[in-house]
Amino acid sequence: MSTPNRLWRALAFIPNALYKGGGLGGTARRAVKILRQSGLRGVVRSVSVLLRNDGPPLMADASRPDRFQYREWVKRHDAPLAPAQRQALEARAAGWPRQPGFVLVMALDGADAQQAERAVASVRDQVFAHWRLVLAAGPGTAQAVKALAGRLAASEPRIELAEATLAQAFNAADPGADGWLAACDARDALAADALWRVAEAAVARPEAALIYTDEDRIAADGQRSAPYFKPDWNLDLLRSQDFVSRLAFFAAPLLREVGRLDERFGDAARYDLVLRAAERLDAARIVHVPKALYHRHVASEEAVHAMDPAEYAPEGGERALQAHLARGGIEATAERAGAGFRVRHALPAEPPLVSLFIPTRNGLKLVRQCIESILEKTLYPRYEIILIDNGSDDPEALRYFEEISARAGVRVLRDDSPFNYSALNNQAAAVAKGEVFGLINNDIEVISPDWLGEMVSIALQPGVGAVGARLWYPENTLQHAGVVLGYRGGVADHAHRRLGQGDAGYFGRAALLQGFSAVTAACLIVRRALYEQVGGLDEKHLKVAYNDVDFCLRLREAGYRNVWTPHAELYHHESATRPSDLSEAQIQRFLGEEGYMKQRWGELLFNDPAYNPNLSLAIEDFSYAWPPRAAKVAAP
Repeated sequence: MSTPNRLWRALAFIPNALYKGGGLGGTARRAVKILRQSGLRGVVRSVSVLLRNDGPPLMADASRPDRFQYREWVKRHDAPLAPAQRQALEARAAGWPRQPGFVLVMALDGADAQQAERAVASVRDQVFAHWRLVLAAGPGTAQAVKALAGRLAASEPRIELAEATLAQAFNAADPGADGWLAACDARDALAADALWRVAEAAVARPEAALIYTDEDRIAADGQRSAPYFKPDWNLDLLRSQDFVSRLAFFAAPLLREVGRLDERFGDAARYDLVLRAAERLDAARIVHVPKALYHRHVASEEAVHAMDPAEYAPEGGERALQAHLARGGIEATAERAGAGFRVRHALPAEPPLVSLFIPTRNGLKLVRQCIESILEKTLYPRYEIILIDNGSDDPEALRYFEEISARAGVRVLRDDSPFNYSALNNQAAAVAKGEVFGLINNDIEVISPDWLGEMVSIALQPGVGAVGARLWYPENTLQHAGVVLGYRGGVADHAHRRLGQGDAGYFGRAALLQGFSAVTAACLIVRRALYEQVGGLDEKHLKVAYNDVDFCLRLREAGYRNVWTPHAELYHHESATRPSDLSEAQIQRFLGEEGYMKQRWGELLFNDPAYNPNLSLAIEDFSYAWPPRAAKVAAP
């Protein structure tokens, strides 16, 4: 890299460093202190830690275009295939041990002739040639479009015209004994390598029964916008939003088992089919191809920049979701919520006792606010509070601890050993009476009275591990909406950090219940049996940092889903409890814990299944990765 570029890149970090360091004066004072204690190397280490820790970068990498310029991103990283690239893909496919076959059923209803011609042309332009196309001309198909479809079918033996609705044509289509079937719309288009990428995944993952892709928008002039770079399989997000069915391919054996499209669900018939498939498949059989291979039409100028709730929460979706819950014996209700759905789980007639652990050292104002907000606002009827006093010496704090210990349902444990967050919580777990544990920071303040009931109702569901809450900074910007692994080359950080209140985030994901690889222990609920099953928090290797991430990853490793809910809301007065500077010992401890996490969890930290390789790890706002990281589905 040239010297000017290095200088410019370094300058790009200055606003963020000043922001996190407490302004120019605070940053300078900290730098001088560390310089005296640890030399220039210590300053460098401190800045490295500072930039990885909480808070948003205030400037994107200056060597890149604007991080949200998708047209430029497409030009650089997803341009149309050149002839040589097509030939290379064809040659690779020729060497595969088998050649999957695809049947696409395309709904003509609502499309004009130009859209339909473009959609069919995108299928005929596929690099992978093992396809058949059924054009479904239903009652809403214009005569001009039906005539065009007839001409196209006459000109290409792989195309046929069916005077039927999409559901009727889909249900009558024959993908063969082991082929694949997908539904699409004539207003949309496929990328030229769409079927090749899906075939590659099918060959590489022979156990696959459902394969889905990323998507974006396409205008009449062919310009692409608004990509939805999706997570890998995420059952809880599916119950909040249909993020799968455009574009989803179903294996013929799966369809023989679960059936096909049910017209009773109207526009949500495809969503219903995905839900039925989810009931029969484990996660290993559902494969995500992280590439925008399906281009949705732009319904309006506004749709270029905003998601249309009807596309991801279709009419009839609540009924499909409620039927799914009923088939699974899940006592819950489905309802619309913002740009998606909300599943409200029922609590048992006698809710379990919850033990809430709150470690603290002094911090009277914060810990009193935390405890009093729990006692005054929480509607959940059965909980105990275990306050772990880690060597407090403030007389006022000690008097308060003595006072609250006399209250029913509140206990105070004393531990004067050096601060070890993991050990303090494990100590509380050893004496707790509850069937459910809650890890709570001393700087948490309750907002929604039903926070604990919401979190416990989810934690009690089969297959669920840890449950996290939606946490807000005091100024009402988002502090925690799930944890994403690998941010800034480190271990993890919070998705959508500093998002404004009322902003639903990337395709609604800051406002929808969903799975994440990890959630923060600032407010975390988990069943006691699971806490004990995985050995609690790691008090040997992770005394302070990343113990919650490691705990969640061990739950995930044991086969459980970690879930974040936006319907349990609390304040996190995080900045009030963060020290004003980092000592050399603290820096060394942090780097050691970071190193342990990287050694323990390896590549998972940079391939978070709840995220996407096309999204940036440099900043938490779901902007694009320049360039994208290598996709996980590889050719055999």
